[in-house]
Amino acid sequence: MFSSSELTLYAILCVILIENAFEIYLSLRQIRVYRTSRTIPKELSSVITEETFHKARVYGQDKEEFAVFQAIITQLLIVPLELYLGFFAFVWALSENFTANVGLDSSSEIYVSCMFVLVLNCINFFKDLPFKVYKTFVLEARHGFNKQTPGFFVKDQLKGIAVASVISLPIVAAVVAIVQRGGEFFFVWLWLFTSAVTLLLMTIYPSVIAPLFDKYKPLDEGPLRKSIENLAASLKFPLAQLYVVEGSKRSAHSNAYFYGLWGSKRIVLFDTLLLNKGAASDEGLKEEEKGKGCEDSEVLAVLGHELGHWKLGHITKNLIIMQVHLFLLFAAFAFLFRTPVLYQALGFPEGLQPILIGLLVVFTYVLAPYNAIINFAMTILSRRFEYQADAFAQKLGFAAELGKALVKLHVDNLGFPVYDWLYSVWNHSHPTLLQRLARLSGDKKTN
Repeated sequence: MFSSSELTLYAILCVILIENAFEIYLSLRQIRVYRTSRTIPKELSSVITEETFHKARVYGQDKEEFAVFQAIITQLLIVPLELYLGFFAFVWALSENFTANVGLDSSSEIYVSCMFVLVLNCINFFKDLPFKVYKTFVLEARHGFNKQTPGFFVKDQLKGIAVASVISLPIVAAVVAIVQRGGEFFFVWLWLFTSAVTLLLMTIYPSVIAPLFDKYKPLDEGPLRKSIENLAASLKFPLAQLYVVEGSKRSAHSNAYFYGLWGSKRIVLFDTLLLNKGAASDEGLKEEEKGKGCEDSEVLAVLGHELGHWKLGHITKNLIIMQVHLFLLFAAFAFLFRTPVLYQALGFPEGLQPILIGLLVVFTYVLAPYNAIINFAMTILSRRFEYQADAFAQKLGFAAELGKALVKLHVDNLGFPVYDWLYSVWNHSHPTLLQRLARLSGDKKTN
């Protein structure tokens, strides 16, 4: 007969295996699509060449095969093995020793929890490093997207782990303190604290943290800037700043977004979105970069879509949903985290129930089925929001230009236009290119 802790461990392992086996199954379905789709969809036959279609197909297949390989190694082998061997209990004991060695009180759960985060961050850094190196310098470089030098990469990774530690340590200390001293309804205080921190990070990340990694500069004066300012004014969008980020030093992929709360917002354009603006004769560009990027009218159409998210209240709705979801998670945590068997299943001795470990076990493993359902529901909602934002841009008169921009971004980023239906429904927060183009052309039946 198995003990209750062994049964709990096996249940956790089953959840991990089932969840990741399903994800791998979906990826294999999509890989089959990459291997068998050799004909350009008729809707795109006039705008995508055979060469580009083939490159996108190979790039998509390479990415998906790598994702499957990484999932098998990490999620089906390393993670179950770590749980079975009591990895978290070992790291906790190691953290207690490190805490004592640096002269801090190792009986303080707050100190040990902070040390646990540092140690775990370092372990995960080296565990993930081979995959990051391969993806950046082999996979992305093979298809012409990587722009990072080894020196830039190393500096970027070290800076990332340093910033993550600086941000996470005070949060972890506060979370443990709130659970310890918050009384029976500590989860309410924990939710309020986490909500406040989330809003703070959303506010300061683009202006304080993101510039540590990439260079931001104001968009130059000119027709594009004037058009964007006029569009924002016509929608009463409280535009405070308009920036270009030098994403080309990291990758050739392109994007645009806005950020900021309440009455002061900033729009950020990737320089790769503007790169060469479709001109094929600019000097100083590599051959493969010539002709990439969007015309000013197409950039404006993309921003019309993004501003549609703001005008239609999608950002606020997502924030509200996230806060309700977070409250339910903390309520479930309050109900479950003092269950001794959860800790014993991970190799902790009787009587030792670290709050941080309880948070990790409940959120990551116990509530995994609930999280999967919520994530799927949010994916469906996100696709609905994307259609609505496209329709908003269409009402502004950007239907044709937005369609052109979507195709260009797909071509520039080597996005493949053909997807397995189940893979797409489960994974894609955005409708596919063909679905969006169909809606923009007036086909309301597209899902």
